[in-house]
Amino acid sequence: MSTSGEALLRAVEAPLFWIGALTAAWVSVCSVYRLLSGLRVWVLGNGRLVSPARLGRWAVVTGATDGIGKAYAEELARRGFAIVLISRTQEKLDEVSKSIESKCGVETKTIAVDFSAGNIYPKIEDGLSGLEIGVLVNNVGISYSYPEFFLNIPNLDSFIDTMVNINITSVCQMTRLVLPRMVERKKGAILNISSASGMYPVPLLTVYSASKAFVDYFSRGLEAEYKSKGIIIQSVLPFFVATKLSKIRRATLDKPSPERYVAAEINTVGLQSQTNGYLPHAIMGWVTTALLPTRILRSVVMGMGLSQRARYLKKQKQG
Repeated sequence: MSTSGEALLRAVEAPLFWIGALTAAWVSVCSVYRLLSGLRVWVLGNGRLVSPARLGRWAVVTGATDGIGKAYAEELARRGFAIVLISRTQEKLDEVSKSIESKCGVETKTIAVDFSAGNIYPKIEDGLSGLEIGVLVNNVGISYSYPEFFLNIPNLDSFIDTMVNINITSVCQMTRLVLPRMVERKKGAILNISSASGMYPVPLLTVYSASKAFVDYFSRGLEAEYKSKGIIIQSVLPFFVATKLSKIRRATLDKPSPERYVAAEINTVGLQSQTNGYLPHAIMGWVTTALLPTRILRSVVMGMGLSQRARYLKKQKQG
């Protein structure tokens, strides 16, 4: 090696050493921070925060008669909240209401409305009048009957209106009704149930995926606006849960029952403004957003959608 080359190597040796040392230190600090944060969220949790004493006497749950919504209503009732159940069918509301009152000994109230309609919010506002609402769970939602290309969706015009009214308008309007009193009292929590389908585009479920992405962005924007006013606003992005909506009958580790999912998710309130709510789902969210390249993820999701679509259409022909 020439004298000039050796001199150049000596000149850059020290800066390169320090750059490498600082990079290694930064990666180590970030890794330790993530580990401690993970332990704080998934091991210790924050379950004591969600209580009537800390947030307010009443909890309001939309889509409260099945699946995740019913599980939230039952879990919040076990924690001592009086529950407002909002859903479409009065018979189902009465059934869930009686069950909660007998098991948990709390007061309940029901409001029967169809969230696909646009003129329901004066009725809901009247039903919520005078209540000290500590928790709002915006859970009501609708998905596709089966994966389908946008232009091939049956009754596309009405499908769009229904999807927007239920998945988007309901979240905005319910928040409009409940948030002002929370701000006055400087306490309260709003949990907006989005979906892992809102974390990235899901072809063949495009309208659903986009509507859930709206819920996520709406929640994160509101969280930035109202965090300083004492309000907790959380975007909840579950992967598959064993519910009627997902058409999954048997619960597994990665596809938990609604009760198991909700019990885990409530422990993240106040710790994560955007959460998958359940440790296996958090791992899945990290893999799909941080490790998989976008092009590969889109290809995999498209392939899964095409396979599900083919099975559904074949079954329809056979039926």
